[in-house]
Amino acid sequence: MRQIYFDNAASTKVDERVLSEMKPYFTEKYGNASSVHEKGLEAKRALEDSRSKIAKAINAGRDEIYFTSGGTEANNFALKGLFFSNFPKKNHIITTKIEHDCVINTCKWLEKQGAKVTYLNVDSEGFVNPKEIERAITDKTILVSIIHGNNEIGTIQDIETIGKICKEKGTLFHTDACQSFTKTLLDVRKQNLDLVTLNAHKIHGPKGVGALYIRKGIEITPLFHGGGHERGLRSGTENVSGIVGFAKAAEIANERDVQKMKEQRDRIINELTKIQGVKLNGPREKRLCNNVNISFENVEGEVVGGYLENDGILTSAGSACMSHSGGISHVLKAIGLSDEKASNSIRVSISRFTTDEEIDYFLEKIKKILGKFRKI
Repeated sequence: MRQIYFDNAASTKVDERVLSEMKPYFTEKYGNASSVHEKGLEAKRALEDSRSKIAKAINAGRDEIYFTSGGTEANNFALKGLFFSNFPKKNHIITTKIEHDCVINTCKWLEKQGAKVTYLNVDSEGFVNPKEIERAITDKTILVSIIHGNNEIGTIQDIETIGKICKEKGTLFHTDACQSFTKTLLDVRKQNLDLVTLNAHKIHGPKGVGALYIRKGIEITPLFHGGGHERGLRSGTENVSGIVGFAKAAEIANERDVQKMKEQRDRIINELTKIQGVKLNGPREKRLCNNVNISFENVEGEVVGGYLENDGILTSAGSACMSHSGGISHVLKAIGLSDEKASNSIRVSISRFTTDEEIDYFLEKIKKILGKFRKI
């Protein structure tokens, strides 16, 4: 049976060009980047060259990029590191009710350490009101942390406006850009970003590698202590092969592929919303180029997903992280869906490798599946 992968918001296929770039760092150029002999220096050069490529992709300085094991670590580093470097003088964090689980759960943990957290509401399309952020900032506020492109419903926040507000208020601004990186504008200077979380496996790079951009001059407490890697802020031997792959994935991303995904996304949305009882979750505009999240009337999302998988089509009923808990999506509830409607939803996320033929097949099968349920 053919298999069509429509769960690219969870993870993506590693691009062959990325894999080719990584291979020598497993078998030939395998030195530790901290070693001073030739193999170590070879690895160090690759590490710093990759750092420059990632920095260039977001208009940052090379010395403002700190490599991590992925987005979860980078988000924890940003929130916990800033809290511990400012507490008890400041103890307030502002975020939203639609953040990734790793931000929500980090904030809940920090509340037990003495943090005061404001969880802002969003509207029915998932947008936070910048004026509410402005009103929430106090002289105790350490950080505003707002996800750039939502992993479940695709909403792209106006981070430039939020960044301007934070700068005027003298408050640091962090954004989780794991889903949006290379898919929409991300410019740390233009958008007044102080900290940005990135990762590789959402952009056809390897799993287990990410980065945190930290604007030069920001004081932050390290989470890991050891040999002083990453300029003393993230100890641990660098994953050179993964970092090389991460940089290559960022380097080969391009606007042509983004435009193609937008067209395919819109075709899926337009065709599905013609069907009675099908509703789009999240906005039509200002949406990640690869994200479609839809609800069905009186049909559970997991059931539809199961039928699709029987036809070789892999989707998801929410975020990959949420699947461990088996609960109702906090994102869908935050935009006003009832528990039932949230349960009756699936996420379809495409990639630059998605073909029009695959979309034809998907649309054919899901229409048949929904037709059966309508008859019942």
